[in-house]
Amino acid sequence: MLHARTTLSEAFLGLFFGILIGFLVAVVMDRFKIAYKAIYPVLVITQTVPTVAIAPLLVLWLGYGILPKITLIIITSFFPITIGLLDGFRNVDKDALNLLKAMGATKLQSFIHIKLPGSIPHFFSGLRISVSYSIIGAVVAEWLGGFSGLGVYMTRVRKSYSYDKMFAVIFFISFISLLLMFGVTLLQKGITPWDREEKDKAKG
Repeated sequence: MLHARTTLSEAFLGLFFGILIGFLVAVVMDRFKIAYKAIYPVLVITQTVPTVAIAPLLVLWLGYGILPKITLIIITSFFPITIGLLDGFRNVDKDALNLLKAMGATKLQSFIHIKLPGSIPHFFSGLRISVSYSIIGAVVAEWLGGFSGLGVYMTRVRKSYSYDKMFAVIFFISFISLLLMFGVTLLQKGITPWDREEKDKAKG
């Protein structure tokens, strides 16, 4: 559990910054077309590079502390957040936007009252993926250096040929990821009750 606490601390910290960066990038890409054309290809390229290939470079550049681990988690977790929010911003009700525009609303007011609430379901769809990626990213980073964490523990038991403990850690990581994804689903239901009501009406 001591190793799990280290991994979860790294994952949550990296996920927090991943959400923050993902939100800012999505807003800029939605607001400026030139930013979308310039940033989107770079985002796609960052996701084509395996995390196992990035992790050793981050350790060389940033050392064996917590910084390279958080950086890797940010790289792996912010992309689903960015794409989810961007899709949400672009799929809002156009009639509602035109109505606010006709009433003299500014772009900031349209964003706050229409785009942001409409993008919340898309945000949570990306967040469910990101919470899983954050755990995996933390473990991968810990494989290559560190003093504690589930990835460090897996390396130690593998070297001692304790494969039963190694499989136990694998199942534990999967359990944590599923638990966090379920927690995100519950959070979404609590924050967006209107979305659940619309789905119930559609089923009815």
